[in-house]
Amino acid sequence: MDSALSDPLNGSAEAGGPANGKTRPPSTPEGIALAYGSLLLMALLPIFFGALRSVRCARGKNASDMPETITSRDAARFPIIASCTLLGLYLFFKIFSQEYINLLLSMYFFVLGILALSHTISPFMNKFFPANFPNRQYQLLFTQGSGENKEEIINYEFDTKDLVCLGLSSIVGVWYLLRKHWIANNLFGLAFSLNGVELLHLNNVSTGCILLGGLFIYDVFWVFGTNVMVTVAKSFEAPIKLVFPQDLLEKGLEADNFAMLGLGDIVIPGIFIALLLRFDISLKKNTHTYFYTSFAAYIFGLGLTIFIMHIFKHAQPALLYLVPACIGFPILVALAKGEVTEMFSYESSAEILPHTPRLTHFPTVSGSPASLADSMQQKLAGPRRRRPQNPSAIYEESNPKDPAAVTESKEGTEASASKGLEKKEK
Repeated sequence: MDSALSDPLNGSAEAGGPANGKTRPPSTPEGIALAYGSLLLMALLPIFFGALRSVRCARGKNASDMPETITSRDAARFPIIASCTLLGLYLFFKIFSQEYINLLLSMYFFVLGILALSHTISPFMNKFFPANFPNRQYQLLFTQGSGENKEEIINYEFDTKDLVCLGLSSIVGVWYLLRKHWIANNLFGLAFSLNGVELLHLNNVSTGCILLGGLFIYDVFWVFGTNVMVTVAKSFEAPIKLVFPQDLLEKGLEADNFAMLGLGDIVIPGIFIALLLRFDISLKKNTHTYFYTSFAAYIFGLGLTIFIMHIFKHAQPALLYLVPACIGFPILVALAKGEVTEMFSYESSAEILPHTPRLTHFPTVSGSPASLADSMQQKLAGPRRRRPQNPSAIYEESNPKDPAAVTESKEGTEASASKGLEKKEK
């Protein structure tokens, strides 16, 4: 995931323009302000709504929407894995043809983008469906093994409304695949960001500090130490960044002088801000102090990044400014309120409710449909007792091979019947 804020230098083909060696006319101050104001707004939307949806996600019972919890071990390994991935992509672009690589990546992100966008718009689209809409439930289930060893691999539940959202998202996917338009790119990028903030959960504040601190070093090294990140960001034709044209006012929707913001600069601080929102709710004080503080800190950090980049005319590692702001501001508030211990002892994973019961073992059914229906009716109705018309008949059924016992039983029955008649006569 790219994590750098890049500025197409005015009149420079190197900083984000086409690689044909042609220079561009300088961007106007209005176009620059519009571009970076739009990037800031697009970065705030998935963080705000993703944090709100992460609260419902943590309390949800649907197994298909359960969040992925990041532990301290995952956070420590993440910068190393991200560095290896980034360097691998850089080498691929240097060795192999850029067109074929981007074709494979486009198909991959085409599928992921449709699913992410469908999941994003589903809650909003539900408000537009009429009450009498025929909504049917479906379940996509993949299992491994058989008998008692059968295990679930994929268990995804959806309905007819989800299929409608999937169809609308497919239209955007085809648009992106054919045109690579910056609006389609941003729709997918916003969907990826919102889903990341919603579904990726830090288990505690300490893990968040480890993750943000590691990526702080990662971002600074790969942007200032090498040209790897900027090169990959410009060569990678995939919706892993938000872009906005600085020449929109001059060229309209066909503008091509883009400023860009990597999705890592949104998702990484966003999952930490979402964690602080869940911490606010756990305090049960009906205030969202830490959430609003970290949200304001993100605005300050990203605004500072844009300002420094505009002054020095060089791509900036946004996490260099975002990490100190997003961590430092909430900790200062916690020190002022005396809640540092509560903040670092909070465990987000403890609030996640267990999954709903699922059918993990499937019985083997044999026999005709009629016999199966009869057995099901007997199980539902339970055991029934038949009223015996003749007591001796019961004994005969239980022990038909003992004639002496049958005779003895008949004599005993006749004797008890004669005694009952004598009592009635008296």
